[in-house]
Amino acid sequence: MSGILRSGNLVRPLCLMASLFVSVPASAAPASPEDAAPRPLPFTGVNLAGGEFGAPKAGVAQVYGKNFVYPSTSEFDYFASHGVNVIRLPIHWEVLQPEMNKPLDPVELSRLQAVVKDALKHRLVIILDPHNYARYYDKIVGTPDVPAAAFADFWSRLSATFQDDPRVWFGLMNEPHDMPASQWLGDANAAIAAIRKTGAKNLILVPGVRWTGAGSWLDGDADANGAVMLGVKDPKNHYVYEVHQYLDVDGSGTHKEVVSPTIGVERLQKFTEWCRQHHQRAFLGEVAVAASPEGEAAIENMLTDMEKNRDVWVGYSWWAAGPWWGDYMFTLEPKDGVDRPQMGYLKAHLQGPPAL
Repeated sequence: MSGILRSGNLVRPLCLMASLFVSVPASAAPASPEDAAPRPLPFTGVNLAGGEFGAPKAGVAQVYGKNFVYPSTSEFDYFASHGVNVIRLPIHWEVLQPEMNKPLDPVELSRLQAVVKDALKHRLVIILDPHNYARYYDKIVGTPDVPAAAFADFWSRLSATFQDDPRVWFGLMNEPHDMPASQWLGDANAAIAAIRKTGAKNLILVPGVRWTGAGSWLDGDADANGAVMLGVKDPKNHYVYEVHQYLDVDGSGTHKEVVSPTIGVERLQKFTEWCRQHHQRAFLGEVAVAASPEGEAAIENMLTDMEKNRDVWVGYSWWAAGPWWGDYMFTLEPKDGVDRPQMGYLKAHLQGPPAL
């Protein structure tokens, strides 16, 4: 898929990938934003949270159904029927690999494989998302406690398991933070090299540091994501940058109120321009608003703007849904069989069933 991600003679790979999932082939995508008419981006979806719940500790087993949970068939049914075609699936590194550099836990790997198989039966793209913030048992990746080689080992084993289906995408890590971008780049490149060494050709989603915020992508001077993360090395040239962006006062996604109807457009603008300047593509891995007229206007403006800039944007996934959210302000999980208001906000911005 990273074909349209770069430039010129690399257009064909993404066209091939997109043609698997969407009715309009990627070759119809505009070469510049001026040519873009608002229509859903190719890959539009939701995070189905639960697999990242709990707090793994060394030597203490996490119990499925008690500490963490994965999506059910009924959830895949619901979201696929509403036009979702991408599921970002948070997982715990420690659950799958309780000890560094050791085989993946066979029970947990089998459980994850069953979930992925179910998603694929629903004709969904599924993003595997180690929701660890560049940590392993609270130790930072790329340090003596958790060397980059250990992170690469994890991805080598996981990618070898799922490499046979291009509809499985590899999200390297959720929201690395409180670490230098240069350190994270080394971790990311080690993992990418390990993935490609297995023969896996799957799309890789590469985040930056500072919680991979789109609005902060150029912050940090010499250590800014925008300066450092251009050093990503993928032998297959088959990756996109994954960013997150919330619309509340501090961009944390912890407040109900949005700053303004245009805040999403404003916070994406410089990152979008950076991608275009450097011939890169991007996926918005997390975005959400609480139910309100102001939130509806802000998300409408933001997604419409992304659609106009589809030479950069591949798609997005809403944060979040899942059976354990209750009345969480951003949830898309239906309540008593009734759609949440935010599902209505997204209706015009969901691609619909992929054309397989």
